[in-house]
Amino acid sequence: MGDVGLSKLEQKAAMSLALVFALRMLGLFMIMPIFAIYGRELDGYSPLWVGIVIGAYGLTQAVLQIPMGQLSDRVGRKPVIIGGLVLFFIGSLVAANAESVYGVAVGRFLQGTGAVASAILALAADVTRDQQRPKVMGVIGVCIGLSFAVSLVAGPVLAQWVGLSGIFYVTAVLALVGILIVHYVVPNSTSKAPSGDASSNATKLKAMLKNAQLLRLDAGIFLLHLTLTAVFVALPFELEGAGLVGDHHWWVYFPALLLSFILMVPMLIIAAKKKMNKQFFLFAIALMMLALCVMAFAGGSVWLFALAIVLYFTAFNFLEASLPAMISMSAPAGAKGSAMGIYSTSQFAGAFCGGIIAGSLYSSLGSQGLFLVMAVVMLAWLCISKGLENVGQVTAHTISVEIKNQREAELIAEKLISLSGIQEAVVVLEEQVAYLKASKDFEIDQALNLVREQHRS
Repeated sequence: MGDVGLSKLEQKAAMSLALVFALRMLGLFMIMPIFAIYGRELDGYSPLWVGIVIGAYGLTQAVLQIPMGQLSDRVGRKPVIIGGLVLFFIGSLVAANAESVYGVAVGRFLQGTGAVASAILALAADVTRDQQRPKVMGVIGVCIGLSFAVSLVAGPVLAQWVGLSGIFYVTAVLALVGILIVHYVVPNSTSKAPSGDASSNATKLKAMLKNAQLLRLDAGIFLLHLTLTAVFVALPFELEGAGLVGDHHWWVYFPALLLSFILMVPMLIIAAKKKMNKQFFLFAIALMMLALCVMAFAGGSVWLFALAIVLYFTAFNFLEASLPAMISMSAPAGAKGSAMGIYSTSQFAGAFCGGIIAGSLYSSLGSQGLFLVMAVVMLAWLCISKGLENVGQVTAHTISVEIKNQREAELIAEKLISLSGIQEAVVVLEEQVAYLKASKDFEIDQALNLVREQHRS
């Protein structure tokens, strides 16, 4: 099996796992653009509870993300993923049958207990070769982004036909479809990827919390999703106040999201080619701050809100795509699993905090006050991010080694780091692997040949 492209097994794994991930995220996100409008008939409805319901899943996701990944190391990936989807299914049914916002909130908390993201990514790592793993992760990442875009359009469209409870029933069906895909389509894992690529390690987690670059990026994903959740507490009210009924909100979301994707792609390409990741990153944060200010002063104009949504999601999509890549490039060799574990936890914690904060702010300050506070949050993020390093284009590699003791591990590491293009090399005796960080143009065959020669000598 050559290293040129994905094998049939890897293609199957990438598409099936991406679909499972996307179905689950679609179910979580479809409620965001519609709950503020359609939840009014529920007992206990208030702006505060709108925020709690929208962000509730984030709390249990944040708490359970790393433990569920570690559990999958012990009992297997598929049992954990299927168990998580069953919990997601139960939470959807609880929310669908709730007659109060409190019952819906309980359902959303239960949905969040199906924290299978880390287990899905670990399974993707298990069934792919080291050199092809970034491609598979990229496919999953693209599908997650598309699922979010689809949810903003599908939520309002479906809600006008099936109502709020119907959306949760649709979510439950999506969970069942995901279970069937995992059981019948997703390849079985015959081996585990090296733990540094797939799992969170307690010792490495502590080290990640002392890394200033990673902390800035973790703070970034926290604030990005805090703001996203907050926006959807107030935005549906504002579109309705501008004369656009809830059933037609997708008229704004669909073209705005489409245009934002068109604008975002050149930003990603130029940032990569010119090695200006940091500059475009800061520009995107500033653009999001501008979008929030436009929302605050739109004055009931649908056209101004449409402009603000285009600006907001152009920035959001760029940042959502850039942050995982920057985490991957910034994580020490052999610690990607731990770095991504903290990153995912920060992301879901931001969603939960955004809902709580937005509900409280909307009750006391209204939409304008909420949008302006979120703009200030973006300003704070801009200040935090000025200290980021402008990471170069690097690629992570994992290669197998045969070593008998720590001295051999150190010897191979020294030889690997001497290769032109290698920025970092870590050889782990217990795992019999070498983790490399290298420039994009580095030929991995150099490292493989070196390791083979070392084995023969």
